Amino acid sequence: MKNIQLIIIALCFLIGCQGVSDNLAADYDELVSLFNEFREYQKPILVDGIPDYSEGTMKAKLEGVRAFQQRLEDMDTTEWSTSSQVDYYLVWAEMNAIEYHHRVLEPWKHDPGFYSFFGGGDAGASMNLEGIMPALFDLEPPLNQAQQDQLGAAMTIVPQVLTHARSNLTEGSGDLAAFAIRNIDREAEFFNEMSEEFFEDNEKLKKLTKEAATSMRAYRQWIIDNKDKMTALAGSGKENYSWWNKRVQLSPWGWEESNFIIQREYDRVITWLKLEEQRNRNRPPLEVAMSERAYNKSLREALHYAVEFLKENEIMTIHDWVNPADYYLGGRGSEQDLSELSDEPSEAFYPENSNVDLKYRQREILPGENHEYVGHMLDMQRQERLNLSPIRKAERRFNMGSMRLEGWAVWMEEGLMQAGVLDERPQKGREMEYLMNASHMSLSVPDMKMHANEINLAEARKLCAEIMPRGWTKEDEGVVYFEMQSNLRNPGGFHSNVVTGKAYFMKLFRDYAVMKGEDFIIKEFIDKFLSFGVIPMPLIRWEMLGDDTEIRAITRSSSEIKIQ
Repeated sequence: MKNIQLIIIALCFLIGCQGVSDNLAADYDELVSLFNEFREYQKPILVDGIPDYSEGTMKAKLEGVRAFQQRLEDMDTTEWSTSSQVDYYLVWAEMNAIEYHHRVLEPWKHDPGFYSFFGGGDAGASMNLEGIMPALFDLEPPLNQAQQDQLGAAMTIVPQVLTHARSNLTEGSGDLAAFAIRNIDREAEFFNEMSEEFFEDNEKLKKLTKEAATSMRAYRQWIIDNKDKMTALAGSGKENYSWWNKRVQLSPWGWEESNFIIQREYDRVITWLKLEEQRNRNRPPLEVAMSERAYNKSLREALHYAVEFLKENEIMTIHDWVNPADYYLGGRGSEQDLSELSDEPSEAFYPENSNVDLKYRQREILPGENHEYVGHMLDMQRQERLNLSPIRKAERRFNMGSMRLEGWAVWMEEGLMQAGVLDERPQKGREMEYLMNASHMSLSVPDMKMHANEINLAEARKLCAEIMPRGWTKEDEGVVYFEMQSNLRNPGGFHSNVVTGKAYFMKLFRDYAVMKGEDFIIKEFIDKFLSFGVIPMPLIRWEMLGDDTEIRAITRSSSEIKIQ
């Protein structure tokens, strides 16, 4: 009898445990369902096919966001696994981002470039017009009938969208208008070219596309005529920057801490650059790639060398599918023989034509391509192969992943140099790495000052050129406009995330190494770091260290910050 009782007790315990497990799974499924529902809610309301960003509609949308936030807050996550709780905070942060857009940023009211049909021409503005154009850059002629119909419908409403834009832009920013004026001119020209290239046999679509281009030029002129009246500040302000960083980026650092980190990194970079220049003062200058063949040869050799270096030095796992040709072929499929490329000097490589990114790559290509290929493409290819939750698999919106993405890629530049990747290459190549770091400083320092509303766009571009050593950046270069736009059209900046992201990666590196002690293995650390998806790094820290004190402190302290 006693044995039967024990069996019954054991069965009841197992059934109870199964019930708890089922409930936890159901609760997490509810989170996924809420996340998917919220993603749908973010899409604009369409009236006669036109996104409605009117004041009344946006106020109603904000109330809906608050309802989603309440539903999320009502979930009890205390018994959830660490992984599930991390996903909860991803949803929490994304809802905060939308709240911020409705309560503070309101790009539909402040930013003429919000009504761009190609996303604004920057490194991922926080929010842009949605629901209009198909992926134009994915189209190749000849277009099938369905594609032509889709484009025709989109072109038809372009003039109406831009009419609504004029009404919605009640508090425009002159600095943001300056970007829009540059971008819309290029977009209209692209529409005109597209009408000739894609639609030579479809007169109706050609006409609609040209009319869309004409309406875009008229909108551009309206911005020019009204720019002096657009007096709203473009920067977030220090308090709002801090609110965004903590509640959306989930960073432990607000504006003041981030600025301190950036200034100290600026000190370090210039110091090491000058020491490297002193060390190499009697060495011959680096050879400069001036032809398409020479540049591509150095690129191919460098990428294969970097991959072998990573493998031989056990820095990270290099899988069998890794192939640098994925990068330098650019999707062409078959490898082009170098002999087919021109060996004549190309105007693109002349000093007066090349921007700072090309200048250091012409002399030592590895640091820049360690960033782009190892830091970004390999990371992306690896992420695609991970078995992640639906929430983590979804692309991070509003640049929530920028500290993770850019911090990792920027660390790869100098991290691999310190690991020895440049040791067998010309010594002065190390100077190019520090010049690349100096370029990050020339973009992140103005980023912080613009968001503090201490300087305007013109002053930021000038400061960018002043900070960059050797006169390698000019304030009127297209790349400077591009990068400053990336900074200013994101509430938490962009290049500030580049520097603080690298700093956080090194902080996590240290914490994990200290925890492991003599058992620390760099390959195991990096593989593990890359295994959690593109999520804010404090969440990765929680996963790796099993310590949630930092993320709890971030979310508690951020609740005290008031949106201005």
